Amino acid sequence: MSQSTPTYTSDDRLWAMLCHLSSLLTIFAGAGFVASLVIWMVKRDTCPLVADQGKEVLNFQITLLIIAAVAVICFFTVVLIPVAIVIGILLPFWQLVLTIIAAIKAYDGQCYRYPLTLRLI
Repeated sequence: MSQSTPTYTSDDRLWAMLCHLSSLLTIFAGAGFVASLVIWMVKRDTCPLVADQGKEVLNFQITLLIIAAVAVICFFTVVLIPVAIVIGILLPFWQLVLTIIAAIKAYDGQCYRYPLTLRLI
């Protein structure tokens, strides 16, 4: 018995990719989360790929927000300032690299799972 992978239209794959890439707008005061949320809410009922990948993007964004909050808390404790600095430097690179990988996978019609991400939605 062979398992078939679902085929998605190019429009579905494009919206899933845009959902991932929109998360890079986070540098504009949370616009990435809002853009990803809007794409997910609009397309989730008509496109299973966007429904799946939109939740994945939102979970990744929430996880990044939690890590950033931990870094801010660490920054206010003298002993953990180096930890906060390392997180502050690595977190944007982590987001950029994983978002690009996820966008490519989504455009290929694959469901990508971000590593070390809390599944809250």
